[in-house]
Amino acid sequence: MNQSPDEFVASYVDALLDMQLPDEKRKVEEGERVSARSLLMQARTNTSTTLQWIMANLVKYPHIQEKLFEEIQGVVDAGEEEIKEDLLKAVILEELRRHPPGHFVVPKNGSVNFMVAEIGWDAKVWEDPMMFKPERFLNDNNTNGIEVFDVTGSREVKMMPFGVGMRIYPWYRLAMLHLEYFVANLVWDFKWTTVDKDDVDLSEKQEFTVTMKNPLEAHRTPTEKARDS
Repeated sequence: MNQSPDEFVASYVDALLDMQLPDEKRKVEEGERVSARSLLMQARTNTSTTLQWIMANLVKYPHIQEKLFEEIQGVVDAGEEEIKEDLLKAVILEELRRHPPGHFVVPKNGSVNFMVAEIGWDAKVWEDPMMFKPERFLNDNNTNGIEVFDVTGSREVKMMPFGVGMRIYPWYRLAMLHLEYFVANLVWDFKWTTVDKDDVDLSEKQEFTVTMKNPLEAHRTPTEKARDS
């Protein structure tokens, strides 16, 4: 694709390719591949895993799914292009609190990392911490949680799904935007229900990220609004 100079946006990979090194040390191709693979793999794995957790909780708590659908319907009926619902952001924040994608490893002679999940499960900070309650991120004025709650930990650390400080995940806003887009479309197009009225198992399994021990199985039925679109 041809791009004008004004349209070009420099990326991390461009910076690697433009590195000026002596010819005898210009063996960065493998490093470039590893860096790009690591960047793409982490983004893809974390997003898909988080999305599965969100949908599992929406299936488990259909009243939240129904309320979210109603808010999305209001945006679509109003003809707005950008999704700004309060509950959508709150649902994503609540999932990141309840099931943060990262875990902790303390190797021999290594530095101690924070217990990421336990921070978001502290009963001294969160009411009913093991329950999925997106409304905890909505204030009295129904202002969305991303504006009210500090997910970066710069003011206080109540949860740290993207890390904190200098090591925070630099594209956390883009990750939030992706999740909002995916969840909004999945809830708008389909109604999600449990299989044979079985309860959703939220047991965790430690892999590259914290995944569902038993992957989500759900029935999906096209919504009337989606069929009419």
